[in-house]
Amino acid sequence: MDLNPKKPVNKAGFVNIIGNPNVGKSTLMNALVGERLSIITSKAQTTRHRILGIVNGDDFQAVFSDTPGILKPAYELQNAMMKFVHSAVDDADVILYMVEVGEKEPKNLEIFNQISQSEVPVIILVNKIDKSNEEEVTRTVQSWSEKLPKASTFAISALNNFGVEEVFRQILNHLPESPAFYPKDSLTDKPERFFVNEVVREKILMHYKKEIPYSVEVQTEAFEELDHIININTTIIVERRTQKGIIIGHQGKALNRIGTEARKDLEKFFQKKIFLDLYVKVDKNWRSNEKKLKGYGYNE
Repeated sequence: MDLNPKKPVNKAGFVNIIGNPNVGKSTLMNALVGERLSIITSKAQTTRHRILGIVNGDDFQAVFSDTPGILKPAYELQNAMMKFVHSAVDDADVILYMVEVGEKEPKNLEIFNQISQSEVPVIILVNKIDKSNEEEVTRTVQSWSEKLPKASTFAISALNNFGVEEVFRQILNHLPESPAFYPKDSLTDKPERFFVNEVVREKILMHYKKEIPYSVEVQTEAFEELDHIININTTIIVERRTQKGIIIGHQGKALNRIGTEARKDLEKFFQKKIFLDLYVKVDKNWRSNEKKLKGYGYNE
């Protein structure tokens, strides 16, 4: 009889997803976590913050981190977004470096070199194999394996959940021994208001063109949860008065559409009836003002 039975090994770590815009980072994050935490659109710069999704098992906790797409910053907001990416490389226990089939070179050599010089395990994910052929997939896998020879490489389709389970098993192999960082019932580190902001911003990304989606920030001023309903007041911030008129639309129809679609998604997310009141205000040149950006949460 074993009087000193071995306790299960506890493993925990930060698994950070890094890659160019629109390679499928948010789709992968949602697939790994099993919840729709990151918004997804076809536009670049959809993800602006680091968003954590926490997966718990009996003997492990994997803290996944979705990050903004790698780009060359053109204004202060993009500088803040790239700081999130740099920090994700610095504090990772496992790096998921994501590319898509046919992608040949990194867009930002500074971040790529930071990854290649990192001492933590790197897993290369060649995504969107469902949109390509075997020859091109093989060529892409070989090319990136040569660029990061110490990394393991997987060809996946995050959208179709193909190869994701195998990647997850590899991630668990790389997690260091550690106690959990968050309570075992945690799903994310973000508050409810953050997800309201993101859902509203997703609808704006979907329905408006040109510069409008990139000039918008969303802030939830009030979130009151009652037994059967959640009352929410949310403000859409734009940089110019003309943009405010475009967001609202003729007789408020455009804003009403955003509100209706966001409310339906939020009711699914929170599993409660939602009352969503949207406002629009102008905050001139907020994207280029470091102080204003900090006020909107870009200094985390």
